[in-house]
Amino acid sequence: MALHESGEDYLEAILVLHQQNGHVRSIDVAQHLGFSKPSISRAMSILRANGYITTEKDGRLELTESGLQIAQEIYERHQLLTDWLIRLGVSPKTAAEDACKIEHDISPETFRCLKAHVRTAPLQPEETA
Repeated sequence: MALHESGEDYLEAILVLHQQNGHVRSIDVAQHLGFSKPSISRAMSILRANGYITTEKDGRLELTESGLQIAQEIYERHQLLTDWLIRLGVSPKTAAEDACKIEHDISPETFRCLKAHVRTAPLQPEETA
């Protein structure tokens, strides 16, 4: 089943929160994304039904192998795009917001080429007036 943008955001949030805290519960995802607990519960149910996450008896959320792969891909896109936009002169807040929008729509080919370019292109000094 194709994963929608919101599903990718939830998986990415679980990954980031797990890296920060070592464990993640639905309430952590709700607070991180600013959504209501019922909305997150519904989303977690869908992700679980599609095999992207499991829920432990104590309520901890764990990414499955497929969920982890998607989360890592989205997170890599987010980090690279944010960094690239900041290097272009975009403010960090705006860069992170825009990267979140772009990360879901950019094709694998375009991302692969952008990634290669960003990693090999030198930083350009700012132009002076």
